[in-house]
Amino acid sequence: MSEPAPSSSRSRLVSMRPRDPGEPFRTASTLELFFDLVFVVAVSIAAVNLHHALTEGHVLDGLVSYGLVFFAIWWAWMNFTWFATSFATDDWLYRVLTIVQMAGVLVLAAGIESAFTELDFTIPVIGYVVMRAAMVTQWLRASRSAGAARRATRIYAAGIAAVQVYWLLLLLLPTGGAIIAGFLVGVVLELAIPVLAERTGPTPWHPHHITERYGLFTLILLGESLLASSNAIIGALHDDTELGPLISIAVLTIVVTAALWWIYFWPPHHTAIGSLGRSIRYGYVHFFVFAAAGAFSAGIEVEIDVLTGHSVLDDVAASFTVTVPIAVFVLGIWWIAIRENADRVVNVVVPLGAVLVLFDPIIPIPVTLTAVLMIAIVVVLVLHPPVSRGGSHPAEP
Repeated sequence: MSEPAPSSSRSRLVSMRPRDPGEPFRTASTLELFFDLVFVVAVSIAAVNLHHALTEGHVLDGLVSYGLVFFAIWWAWMNFTWFATSFATDDWLYRVLTIVQMAGVLVLAAGIESAFTELDFTIPVIGYVVMRAAMVTQWLRASRSAGAARRATRIYAAGIAAVQVYWLLLLLLPTGGAIIAGFLVGVVLELAIPVLAERTGPTPWHPHHITERYGLFTLILLGESLLASSNAIIGALHDDTELGPLISIAVLTIVVTAALWWIYFWPPHHTAIGSLGRSIRYGYVHFFVFAAAGAFSAGIEVEIDVLTGHSVLDDVAASFTVTVPIAVFVLGIWWIAIRENADRVVNVVVPLGAVLVLFDPIIPIPVTLTAVLMIAIVVVLVLHPPVSRGGSHPAEP
């Protein structure tokens, strides 16, 4: 670890100077891990509500609400993660502001159900604004000693603050199509802030720290899928459901979850972080990877509902609630991390396997084919280790 920056004897605050992007032995802090756990609470609640919406046949409404809510969760998590890799100090004020963001996500989580059932985003927006207001304070504090990145930190602070005003004004719109359109505009505005800020003077990124943070969050999401699926299977057993189909679902869950873990951690992720374009791609595409991991557990629960006669969906539609998240997860990781570290065989098998999973529901034994396809992808990855590129990839123009 690098030496801590000088602190004020009165306030005991550490100067928030840019961290060294080449700092050795940089790992996630306990505060960052604690931060992740609170966000997974919100992801879990979103997945539960997605499950209810899907199993009741409200597929489009459920997907829209899940996408909007998950964006708020993911974007707040991602912004903190990239800020922390650049300016984390771990003094008392940094910790307090981080805990404020954690409180904000709990407020957001409390309003997720109303967002799904009534398209009422009042509470989620309030929780989101609390998280983002704390982030504005962090950026303003960093701007005092950011050096060459000072202009970028101020653009972050001003941009985030302005968009939060937009979100609050959006609550004045009636629920329905207008507010959905307004949310999409807000999403574009939020996504534009890092692109504009980093072009003025990039903040320092620690590739290994960033990718470790993404990997740890992925592990938590996959673990959440196992937990939710296990609870659903246990609940079905209590209802005296036939054992054979439940065993098939249980096997599918563990095989697919293990395969997703294997696929995600096969490539060296730190090589995907380099230029602004590469880093933006890595960060932004993870929205789909994370959302798919969260939705996977919802799909498993929908499958169990169909088995127990508690869903309005038929077998084919229910199978798609499982296979679509799997395909999205695999294609996302292939695009941002695998394809540039793989040989021709891997670059054919991985995306092809993801696409074939989508055809799974229309065959007589979909659970078996999904498991076989995922195992086949893993076997190919074992036989074809990542290709060494001799260091970092060249920067994009």
